[in-house]
Amino acid sequence: MNLDKLKTTAGLDLAGKRVLVRADLNVPVRDGRVSDATRLERLVPGLKDLAGRGAKVIVISHFGRPKNGPEAEFSLKPVADTFASLLGTKVAFAADCIGDAAAATVGAMKNGDIAVLENLRFHKGEEKNDPAFAAELAKLGDIFVGDAFSCAHRAHASTEGVTHHLPSYAGPLLMEEINALRTALEIPQRPTAAVVGGAKVSTKIPVLTNLVAKVDKLIIGGGMANTFLQAQGVNVGKSLAEPDFHKTALEIMAAAKAKGCEIVLPVDAVIAREFKDGAANEVVALDKVPADAMILDAGPASVKHVAAILDGCKTLLWNGPMGAFEISPFGEGTFALAKQAARLTKAGKLVSVAGGGDTVAALNAASVTGDFTYVSTAGGAFLEWLEGQELPGIAALTRG
Repeated sequence: MNLDKLKTTAGLDLAGKRVLVRADLNVPVRDGRVSDATRLERLVPGLKDLAGRGAKVIVISHFGRPKNGPEAEFSLKPVADTFASLLGTKVAFAADCIGDAAAATVGAMKNGDIAVLENLRFHKGEEKNDPAFAAELAKLGDIFVGDAFSCAHRAHASTEGVTHHLPSYAGPLLMEEINALRTALEIPQRPTAAVVGGAKVSTKIPVLTNLVAKVDKLIIGGGMANTFLQAQGVNVGKSLAEPDFHKTALEIMAAAKAKGCEIVLPVDAVIAREFKDGAANEVVALDKVPADAMILDAGPASVKHVAAILDGCKTLLWNGPMGAFEISPFGEGTFALAKQAARLTKAGKLVSVAGGGDTVAALNAASVTGDFTYVSTAGGAFLEWLEGQELPGIAALTRG
């Protein structure tokens, strides 16, 4: 992807133009009400900017995973209603995203109006990137703005197909995400560190392989660390580990050494014999893990060691927790390091970029999300970027 070819709508005369915005409105809805409007709140400034410039703003998105066409529980109507209150203006809603219903809603719009169209996934052509469906979407707009990084790893009609029919631009949230990731990975201030945690090495092999060539320190935590330790002959007791990936772990360590990247593993552990809240636990050295115990968190010596590493770094990328943070008291290692990263960021000493579902949950639990330089809510797209893959929804915006 030649990211330097991305264009934004800055400087464009949008008065009277129908601007088709691919956003991510996939927010949690319970009992017909949006229970977490964070994603919507982040979209508001960009949509207000377009409307304020006289555009007719048409928002399209998927919502959930409907299987058989239109299903009431997957309607975007409650989301549109919440959007209206956040925007402080009327938001029109179309009962379909193509066809007569969509055309009527768009046709009735005046300059500065905003509309939300019904769930894209009510049509099978969306996920199939069907050219005919993409062409139908394109009929509704004069230009296209891609502003859903979290969907950019999918070559769907609304992310890739529509760009073949309309002049296409990157939206402000998309650019914010790309600039944050480029700052952390492509043009970072050094030394750089990455924290990669989570349960399984098998799910993050491409991430680890790509990062050893990008960062100076690769800090591995969670169940993943157990596999690396076990591969080196450390007895991890009954801890979660993947013996089938010992060879892979050793290959990643060898690649890191060849690239001058230091892999940092725990030096002590918090162990327990039960995986439950408040389980009896103790701190042990890694060569003292009992055969009937599980490693559930990084120990205090490990936390102190990693904190010192962060102290000496200028850029941090974070994906995945250091332990079973969702079960007390096994989040202490993750929380302590998150707070250290937040302190350094607030002091202007560290650029910190984090992402992934578990990571966001852990940072929220530590009450430091707002103190990181950038926190991505994207899941699959964030991981694929870390893997070094081309994201079709972004590549499509760099054409022509």
